[in-house]
Amino acid sequence: MQITKKSMLTGITHTREIDVTQAMIEAWEGGVLIQNAMPHLDVDDREFMISGSTPEEWDHEYGEDA
Repeated sequence: MQITKKSMLTGITHTREIDVTQAMIEAWEGGVLIQNAMPHLDVDDREFMISGSTPEEWDHEYGEDA
């Protein structure tokens, strides 16, 4: 599914293809922890869903080891 989010780090809007369903998103928005609602997502995709931040933005802001 195409997910569009505004990055909390830079304010830039990004769109990524994330392997989620509308039901998963609704569960998460309804209070289910993201790791339980979308357990198959890696850390980069979860972070994008939460904050709209890309791995590149995260590395630039916090360093590659963060």
